[in-house]
Amino acid sequence: MTDELALTIDHLTLSVADIAKAKAFYEKALAPAGLELVAELTPDITGGAHFVAFGKGRKGNLWIAATGQQTPATHFCFRVGSRAAVRAFHEQAIAAGGVDNGAPGVREMYHPEYYAAFVTDPEGHNVECVTFDLAP
Repeated sequence: MTDELALTIDHLTLSVADIAKAKAFYEKALAPAGLELVAELTPDITGGAHFVAFGKGRKGNLWIAATGQQTPATHFCFRVGSRAAVRAFHEQAIAAGGVDNGAPGVREMYHPEYYAAFVTDPEGHNVECVTFDLAP
């Protein structure tokens, strides 16, 4: 892997109004990216908000906090290993209540090998999965 594709962000936290709906959406939408629920911290544990985390193993990369709907909404992207995973993300995210915001395909304006899909989550965040894999 080249340095340009090295991960530089450790984790991200989103604020949501409906933690149960967000948890259900991300459990399904992020499965094709190999991410799963890795932590859930209730208010009695945190002393404040309810949090859920998605990642791999014991590491949470995407944290969702029940601290109210975030405005403005944000955009974030997960890198996956194949075009099939991008397509599965798009399909699963829509099935989980997301709205299509860009069907799977090459986005040459970003990079000739940039294959991505975009979905707006139930709280308005623009979620993307991308791969640089050339195999169909």
